[in-house]
Amino acid sequence: MIYRTLGRTGLQVSQLGFGAMRLPMIGEGAEARIDRDLAIPMIHRAFEAGVTYIDTAVGYCNQDSQRVVGEALKGWRDRIVLSTKNHDYGTDEKIWWGLLEQSLERLQVSSIDIYNHHGTNWGSYTEHVEPRLSKWMRQAQAQGLIKHICCSFHDNNEALLKLVASGYPSVITLQYNLLDRQLEEGIAAAHAAGIGIVAMGPVAGGRLGDASAVLGGLVPGIERVPELALRFVLANPAVSVALSGMGTLPMVEENVRICADPIALSSADRDAIDAHLKRLAKMANLYCTGCNYCLPCPQGVAIPRIFEYYNRGRVYDLWASAKEGYTGIGAAAWDQGRKADACTTCGACETRCPQHLKIREQLTAAAAALTHMVVS
Repeated sequence: MIYRTLGRTGLQVSQLGFGAMRLPMIGEGAEARIDRDLAIPMIHRAFEAGVTYIDTAVGYCNQDSQRVVGEALKGWRDRIVLSTKNHDYGTDEKIWWGLLEQSLERLQVSSIDIYNHHGTNWGSYTEHVEPRLSKWMRQAQAQGLIKHICCSFHDNNEALLKLVASGYPSVITLQYNLLDRQLEEGIAAAHAAGIGIVAMGPVAGGRLGDASAVLGGLVPGIERVPELALRFVLANPAVSVALSGMGTLPMVEENVRICADPIALSSADRDAIDAHLKRLAKMANLYCTGCNYCLPCPQGVAIPRIFEYYNRGRVYDLWASAKEGYTGIGAAAWDQGRKADACTTCGACETRCPQHLKIREQLTAAAAALTHMVVS
C-alpha cells in the first residue's frame, strides 16, 4: 500500500480509504442489516492489505454501519484512522452531543480521529457551523472525544474556495472523479492551505464501474474503467485518500491491487484523458447542459435527470448504470420525479429551453434506449 499525509493533521494514511456505506445487507426494508459474515472479513482483508482509513456515518446501511465498523476495529484500532460524521445542524445542543455520544458507543471507541459536519455547504457553514456548531466541535476536541475537526462537502467550487479560506476544517471529504471535476480548483487551494482532501466517489458511485468502449483503453495498459477512474483520482497530488465504497471482496482486492501499485498516470496520460473528456463534455452539452430551465414540468417529468442518464449512455457508453438510474426515477418515497412516459407532449419545456432542443422527441428516444436496450 502507498501512504500519503492527510494535510495538516500529519496523519499518514493509505491512499485507498474504505467507505463503509455500501456493505452487503441481509433482510428487507427498515429491518435490513449488514451481513457481518461477509462485511467484517472484507474490512479485515482491506486492513491486512494496508488500508488504514475507514469512513462511516450515522445513517449508513440502515444505521448499522457504525456498529459493524466498531466490531471490525477490534484489535486494529491503534492502526486505523477512523472517520465519521454528525449530521445535525439544529439549535438544540443536546441533539448534537447525543449524536457524538451515540457514535462513540456504536463504534466502541473513546475518540474519533476525523469528525465531520455531514454534508456541509456554504449556507449551512455560515448559518449553523460558524456561529454555533464550531463551538461544540472545539469543546469535543478539547475533551479528547475527537481529534480533528473536518467536514464532508456538497456544494460548488466557489463555496469550496470560501470554505478553504475560512481555515476551519482540517480535512474536507468531497466528490471528485472522472465525470465530476468541477472542484479541481478548490481541491488545489485546499492542498496549498494544508487541508487534507478525501475524494469520495472515485468511481462515481458505481457509474464508472461499467465497461465502456469510449473510456476503456484510453490509457495504454488500463482496460478496465474502474481502474482508470481510481488512478485518475490518485494522480492528483492534492488528494490524500480515494474513498471507495466497497461492497464485495473482489472489489476490495481490485482496489487494493491498484492502490498498491506505485505506477501513477503520467502527465501525458492525464493530458490525453483531459482532452478526451473535454470532447465528450462538449458532445454532451449539444444534447442537454442540465440548466433546469425546462422545469417545472406540468406532469412532473424529471427532464434533466432523464437526459443526464441518456447522455451517460450515448456519450460515455455507460449504459448499465444509465439504465439503472432511469429505472430508479420515482422509485423512492422522497422522489417525486416521473419517467418520460408521463410526458403529454404539451411542449411547455421547449419554449423555455435556451438550446432550443426538441425535448419531446428526445424524451421518447431516451425512454426507448433506457428502457429497452439490452446491456451485455
